[in-house]
Amino acid sequence: QVQLVESGGGLVQVGESLRLSCVVSGGIFSTSKLSWHRQAAGKGRELVALIVSDHTTTYSDSVKGRFTISRDNAKKTVYLQMNSLNLDDTGVYYCRSEGYSRDWKHYDSWGQGTQVTVSS
Repeated sequence: QVQLVESGGGLVQVGESLRLSCVVSGGIFSTSKLSWHRQAAGKGRELVALIVSDHTTTYSDSVKGRFTISRDNAKKTVYLQMNSLNLDDTGVYYCRSEGYSRDWKHYDSWGQGTQVTVSS
């Protein structure tokens, strides 16, 4: 069973920074595809950033140049560094891991989410 636990959310002002962390237990971390998604109140969940096993990254246009996703395979942790936060970045941020367990069964797991609120 693969479990993800996010941390690092909170209340910040416009222009400030936050770093989210997501610790993954279970599965083969080093080959997994990791991503951050967010959901604002009343809206659907959207992909924010993604990182694959070779550390190639992809970002949504709305966060490109401000957010950085990274992974530490030794710590089985994926990070999202968020700089120059604006009001539109407010929402619940979810971590997602897709990959294979040690018995080679595919999994697609989500964390419980962490709230990020940006105020003016």
